[in-house]
Amino acid sequence: VALLAVKGLSEEGGKAVEPTLMDLFDDVLACFEYKETIEEATLAAETMMEKMNSHATAALVEHLMLFMTKTTKWQVRAGAFRCLRARAAAYPADLGHVMHRLIPSLSEAVVDSRQEVAESSTKALTACCYAAGNRDLDPNVPAVVSCIQRPDEVSELVQKLSATTFVQTMEDACLAVLVPIMDRALKERSTKTQRRAAIIIENMSKLVLDPADARPFLPVLIPALNKVSEQAADPELREVAGRARGALQKIKDEDEKLKDEAGVAASREEVLKELTRIVAEAGMAADAGPAATSAVSYAASLCAALIRSHIHGPRSWDQACAEYISAATGDDEQAKGVAAALRKWALFHMGEVVQDEVVYDDELCNCEFSLAYGGRILLTNTVLRLRRGRRYGLCGANGAGKSTLMKAIANGQLDGFPPKEELRTVYVAHDLDGSVSETAVVDLIFEDPVVQEAQSPSRDRVIEVLTEIGFSEQLQASTIKSLSGGWRMKLALARAMLIGADILLLDEPTNHMDTTNVAWLVEYLTTRTDISSMIVSHDSGFLDNVCTDIIHYEKRKLVHYTGNLSEFVKVKPEAKAYYELSAASFKFTFPEPGFLDGVKGKRQPVIRVSKMSFQYPGAAKPQISDVTVRCTLGSRIGVLGRNGAGKSTLIKVITGETIATEGTVWRHPNLRIAYVAQHAFHHIEDHLEKTPSQYMWWRFGDGEDREAAEKATRKLTEEEVKAREDAIASGKRVVDYLNSRRMGSKTKEYEYEVHWYGQSDRENVWYTRSKLVDELGLGKLVEEIDAKIANFRNYRPLSKAGVIKHLEDFGLEEEIAAHNAVRGLSGGQKVKLVLAAAMWLQPHLLVLDEPTNYLDRDSLGALSAGINAYNGGVLIISHNDEFVSSVVNERWLVVDGKVTVEGGGLPEAASTASLASMTTVSSVASLTSLDTGDDDEDPAAMEERLKKKEAARIKKERLAAEKAAKKAEKQLLKYRKRH
Repeated sequence: VALLAVKGLSEEGGKAVEPTLMDLFDDVLACFEYKETIEEATLAAETMMEKMNSHATAALVEHLMLFMTKTTKWQVRAGAFRCLRARAAAYPADLGHVMHRLIPSLSEAVVDSRQEVAESSTKALTACCYAAGNRDLDPNVPAVVSCIQRPDEVSELVQKLSATTFVQTMEDACLAVLVPIMDRALKERSTKTQRRAAIIIENMSKLVLDPADARPFLPVLIPALNKVSEQAADPELREVAGRARGALQKIKDEDEKLKDEAGVAASREEVLKELTRIVAEAGMAADAGPAATSAVSYAASLCAALIRSHIHGPRSWDQACAEYISAATGDDEQAKGVAAALRKWALFHMGEVVQDEVVYDDELCNCEFSLAYGGRILLTNTVLRLRRGRRYGLCGANGAGKSTLMKAIANGQLDGFPPKEELRTVYVAHDLDGSVSETAVVDLIFEDPVVQEAQSPSRDRVIEVLTEIGFSEQLQASTIKSLSGGWRMKLALARAMLIGADILLLDEPTNHMDTTNVAWLVEYLTTRTDISSMIVSHDSGFLDNVCTDIIHYEKRKLVHYTGNLSEFVKVKPEAKAYYELSAASFKFTFPEPGFLDGVKGKRQPVIRVSKMSFQYPGAAKPQISDVTVRCTLGSRIGVLGRNGAGKSTLIKVITGETIATEGTVWRHPNLRIAYVAQHAFHHIEDHLEKTPSQYMWWRFGDGEDREAAEKATRKLTEEEVKAREDAIASGKRVVDYLNSRRMGSKTKEYEYEVHWYGQSDRENVWYTRSKLVDELGLGKLVEEIDAKIANFRNYRPLSKAGVIKHLEDFGLEEEIAAHNAVRGLSGGQKVKLVLAAAMWLQPHLLVLDEPTNYLDRDSLGALSAGINAYNGGVLIISHNDEFVSSVVNERWLVVDGKVTVEGGGLPEAASTASLASMTTVSSVASLTSLDTGDDDEDPAAMEERLKKKEAARIKKERLAAEKAAKKAEKQLLKYRKRH
């Protein structure tokens, strides 16, 4: 009856009875010994495991471990293990912090001579291993459990673990499972096993973010590695063990530094002592009875768990302390005061930066929550407080979860955040659904169901608001797809104004905006004192001018700082990278550009544009006209101009995304261009379910860039396809494809092997480039074979290690590159992926259209450093003057469709004759028209030198080909003789 009563109290009694249940827990466990009570004891104990506060796990485990020893009756031991299994299933995360104490007891029990104990403990051990929450470990859990039962399997398990790619953060629970196995492996006689164990330990140490997680295990592993590194006979093993020991020593040093700065997490005894003192000072101990004493003891256990888990939210402390004390004493206000005082004392033991609670009349929200995306924990038990009229800059590294937080608020998915009926929030971003690209601007806003539900504005009111923020009648009548990125952002702001938002959630609002529009946005935000804003932006000047507060991501918490970005950096000097690009903590590593025929210096042109114009179909006038510019391998060019001036159009024509309507665009036949478009996400929008590494394998799997094949200069138009089909139908001789390329010994011009449609290779002929392009109009086939040859010369194997390393060079960690779907990446991480993919084929020219969008300050600094160290040419469109100034030495000013070159451009000795010789778009006369060496070298001498070099190279290639042919013939004769 008593056991059934305990079960009933666990289910219905609530928090008031939990301290009493904890006092009764030992008695319940003792009842496992008797056949008459074992069933009721099991029900009561397992109900307690499921219902009691999650933070009581450590206290419950303390009781359970008393009954797991061999001196206890086997029935009680088996029952204790069943309880542990139930707790692991109910609260796996909280079990992790005590796992290092459980694993030794479980390891001993799984080999117990009593079958019931062995079976029960094995199930508990399995549950605990899965409770570690490491998806890299999960597939190996059965093998881990088997190895603990059978120590002779350790070599086999270590081999299996060495083949596992661990990328998830190593926390204390996972370390508790793996460290005993590594310790045992280091004591094996096998050099191979010891070596593998040392490598695993070194790799594990790189994934430890919190040194406190590794603290219990360092005294075990460091001496074991010391012994191997000093006594092993194999010098390679000693070296590997020494590296692993060094990695662990680094963690130990960091842990010692943390202990000096923030102290050590308080033990339960210390918390109980402090809580008892606070309760006494509050005058609550004078009439305290057994219930109050139990409540204080139980609350101390819960608060010690909060300290260990770095949970500092006031609501969590009220739930773990105040609610239990008030249930025993009946005084809610005093209990809350006790909880607040204990929390303030505990902050020192967590090393957290937390401001004192202040009550504001204009407070819009004060909520405590956790946030995750997919399998990644972004924020844990953190607090968000927002006030009316304040403008909050949300700062943190790419992937910290800034946009995810704002989207969760906008979608009503944040625990404790006021519902939309009380507080209206609008998420403002410039990216619009592709399905509305043909919709007119006014129609898009007027027909928006959210706008109509909020304010039901008339069409005239929509036009009025659009006019207020600068939309002309022409822009209002245009379609969404014709708007630049800056105007799309202003359109999103107009929508927010019509909805009547209390809080604007602005995600990179200055992306694509020129300086005039950014100034307008600053004025709009700072003058609307009735609207609060939460802003994610990597424009430090904008944040400095707008923000009244900074909310910073620190150790999966949101920490509030009053003041703008300048004031924030004074308090957090390590955040200096938000201001200075040179202060970035890392840099992107760009691959070296491949060899380029005929180009010997960085001043020689690899792209020439002469009197080029481009006009969209149906447009009244050209978007850009009479453009004459050039690019070299040493170019660092910034393309500047207002929104809609034609910057992106110019870039697209230069790179071959579109075709010029007049004039000439010449590109070196072997030139590889990496182009990252303004709306960079279009590169990956069809691959959202792939991981970054899978996307790389898809894009470059056949040795060629699949996306390059989509360029207008590579794809046949409908007219060209029809003309080809008509020619085939009429029996004309039609070129099917180009098979190979060579340098003509007489013409000194590239010649291409032509394969005719429907004919054998015997009918193949060699035509010069000028004949194919100028006479036959086959420039697209020529460009296709040129690209294939260029890629083949610089082929990079798509090994897993190679792809992961390449992505890491651009700031994408292995966990993200190998395990996270593209859909789950932040905007900055997507830009990094697009940039990494663009650079895979070792391009000679990097073209970036608004590269600063979405990248945080650290990443901008990394990009700046990478560009400055890059040995290829760079062409950049950006409104971020700070970034542009850090990388460019030449500027192209695009104004009213005209391009003016400043600080560079065509020098006086530019090859005017060569430019004049180009008569068709994308045509190439010959390599002899290329400038070589310095720009002031005599053209005749240049041409003669190039001819001699080409002749020597052709002769060398011919001799090598003859030698290879003879070798192949000999091998063929040997094969025929044998078969």
